[in-house]
Amino acid sequence: MDERLANLLRLVVEEYVSTAEPVGSQALVERYKLDVSPATIRNWFAELDALGLLTQPHTSGGRVPTEEGYKQYVAANVLPRPAGKRVRERLKNAAATDDLKSVARELAELSGLATIVAQQESDTYYTGLSQLFGQTEFRDWRQVVLITELLDHLDHTLSRLRRHGISAPQILLGKDSPFGPASGMVIASTPYGLVGIVGPLRMDYQDAFSNLLSALEALE
Repeated sequence: MDERLANLLRLVVEEYVSTAEPVGSQALVERYKLDVSPATIRNWFAELDALGLLTQPHTSGGRVPTEEGYKQYVAANVLPRPAGKRVRERLKNAAATDDLKSVARELAELSGLATIVAQQESDTYYTGLSQLFGQTEFRDWRQVVLITELLDHLDHTLSRLRRHGISAPQILLGKDSPFGPASGMVIASTPYGLVGIVGPLRMDYQDAFSNLLSALEALE
């Protein structure tokens, strides 16, 4: 994929993550002061559509990323960098309690998403559901039911992850996420057990990844 399409995909993903609204050509040109016309952007949209990276929910509306679009965005743009100083301090203070659940609660609050931990096969914990269900996607009650059912069987859900041998931080989204194709997660293994941040497919993967890396650093 050439640079112009890669840049456009990045803008669409970041705009959609921010607004939860389909992204239109006129809005992109105006917001980012692009030096091309909305008609040109629409032509480029069509190219990204053909590649399976964007889709148009409504005939006359803007675009949203597909699962493959998110994957390409993550591969090209999400970097292994720590969170800012304030976040690192909060996570360091939570980790000082030697309680992984305290770190999970802090991660949930910082990310505005849910956090899960698994210290042993039968010792699992999750927090931040009110924040997760406050996301736009969970206005659809069917998504709430799906996530809730998987959390009710969290031991089984996490045992499947363990079989995959989670060690280094990983981003799992769409069909790769154990919480369903409408979700994304960032997960890693710590000396205390697994820790993961769970959100909708439309989540800020860089923010979640940086927060998790900083949590791992705090737990060392």
